[in-house]
Order: sequence, then structure tokens, then C-alpha cells
Amino acid sequence: MKQNNLRIKNQPLLEIFVVIATLSTSIAGFVHLYIPLVSEPMILHHVPNAIFFLGSGIAQLLWIIPMLKRWGKAWYYVGIIGNIGFILLYIITRIPGNPITGRGGRIDNIDLICEFAQLAYILTTLVIIIKVNKLKIQNESINKI
Repeated sequence: MKQNNLRIKNQPLLEIFVVIATLSTSIAGFVHLYIPLVSEPMILHHVPNAIFFLGSGIAQLLWIIPMLKRWGKAWYYVGIIGNIGFILLYIITRIPGNPITGRGGRIDNIDLICEFAQLAYILTTLVIIIKVNKLKIQNESINKI
């Protein structure tokens, strides 16, 4: 069965998880844009950080497209891996003497909103993958009858 544009009809629970995953990646994207543009605009003077946050935000907002259009498992896994990478990078940069910044960053509410949104994306996308696999197995067994 072709993976692209996978649509399974009459699955409202699956639709809810797609909406939650889409909203989660949107929230994380907006937070990544909020940090350099509103929360800490001085970060724009530090070009690598500004590029990272702006690029991350844009990428996460663009990730709405593969979720809503259901481009398939390969795209879901890339999104999951990317968000795991963002979370790990955040954790590493909070450790004093870390190899990235050399100092431990502070933890604030806006950071936690982003990290929880990314975690929500990961978990809901995993549920989507599991449900789609289960539905495919059910459909294959029905087609054999």
C-alpha cells in the first residue's frame, strides 16, 4: 500500500491525534520564533543562535504540512527524531560546563512550554503510527476474506 497521502476514513480518534500533533509542533515553532523576536531580541546580535531559533521555528511551523497531508511514516519518524534532537539539545545546554555553551542555561516557563509541546508531538505522532499500522493490518485481514 502506498504511504503518501494515507487517509483512513471514519477514524475520528486518529483525526484528533493528527490535530494534537499539528498543534504541538505549531506551539513549539511559535515559541522558537518568539524567543529571538520577542523574549530575547538581543539574541539576534548573536547570529548562530538567531539562525538556530529562527530556523527551528520555521521548520516546526512547516512541519504542519506533512502532518495534515499525512505524508506517511517516514515523515513522522523524521519529525520525531528532530524533536528528540531539540529536547536533547535543550537538556545538554542546561548542564553547567556543557560542550555547546560552556555554561548552564536557565530554565524558564517559555522553555518548558516548548519542551512539553515537542514531547506532546513525539507522543501523539507515535500513537498515529501505531494506530495506522493497526488499521492497515485490520484492512489487510479483511481484504483476504
